[in-house]
Amino acid sequence: MTEQELAVATKTPTHEGVQRAMVKIAAILPKTPLLPLEVDGVTIWCKAEMLQPIGAFKIRGAWHRLSDLNEDERARGVVGVSSGNHAQGVAWAAKKLGISATIVMPSNAPRMKLEATKALGAQVVLYDRATESREAVAAALIAQSNATLVHAFGDPWVIEGQGTAGIEIAEQLQSLGITGPDLIVSCCGGGGLASGLALACPDADIAIVEPEGWDDIIRSLEAGEILPVKDLLHPTYCDALQTPQTYPINFDVLSNRVSQGVSVTTAEVAAAMRMVFEKLHLVVEPGGAVALAAVLAGKIELKPVTAVTLSGGNVDRETFVQLLAQAA
Repeated sequence: MTEQELAVATKTPTHEGVQRAMVKIAAILPKTPLLPLEVDGVTIWCKAEMLQPIGAFKIRGAWHRLSDLNEDERARGVVGVSSGNHAQGVAWAAKKLGISATIVMPSNAPRMKLEATKALGAQVVLYDRATESREAVAAALIAQSNATLVHAFGDPWVIEGQGTAGIEIAEQLQSLGITGPDLIVSCCGGGGLASGLALACPDADIAIVEPEGWDDIIRSLEAGEILPVKDLLHPTYCDALQTPQTYPINFDVLSNRVSQGVSVTTAEVAAAMRMVFEKLHLVVEPGGAVALAAVLAGKIELKPVTAVTLSGGNVDRETFVQLLAQAA
């Protein structure tokens, strides 16, 4: 095991770690809005992470991870694996810190996400999602350069960084005189965001929502062991949530904290995207809309103070228009 692998393997993400990440992130990024939305006479609170500089919450974990690298690690660069949002987060942080970044991305990743990652100065290496392992591709690159792997969800720093969204939610509610949240409904791919939110808000229940066909974490929690996605070719518009399986570090946190886990259909995602556009006047991508989709579909049992993540807004115009039309 390399020194870098040992550091990741021996670090445990904690509530205190989330708080430390919050100090770092607050120094460079303003809080994203927490917006009220009425659903069937009940007010829920939507965390608008699509308003981050890269259009998604992934900038939080990327900044916490990269800003903690020592000088030798920064000189060797970083390698990330991502379908697009984490890619942009790593690329943004790397550019700001003067670190070279290589991102392993699926060949069928949305073009806008590929182009945005390259525009931030990162090198992109493509792989076939159905026939190749992105971890194996990344490992080969790291073996050549001794770069640091910045995993999209299975990294303790990344988990702590994503959890800062939960610290902000609690502070924003408190500023309105509201105690909570009682429940956070989280979009879920590999479990990095949900794990971080669970650590950030230990008194809140956590509900996770995955796209239909990519519900491996829900099935894993039910089985008590990590299970992979059944079909890596299962079609979905939620490219941001297409992870083959979760990691033990995420599973260990979520297995003790998730009170509800549901999956949503494309039609339900489209309905959520439309509501965000019409009621909040914002654009949310399919993967960023799944949490709200579950709430609107009545699949989540709400609590008095419920927060919902709108985790990203990186969607191309054609897909956005197509899905909104489906929800008409």
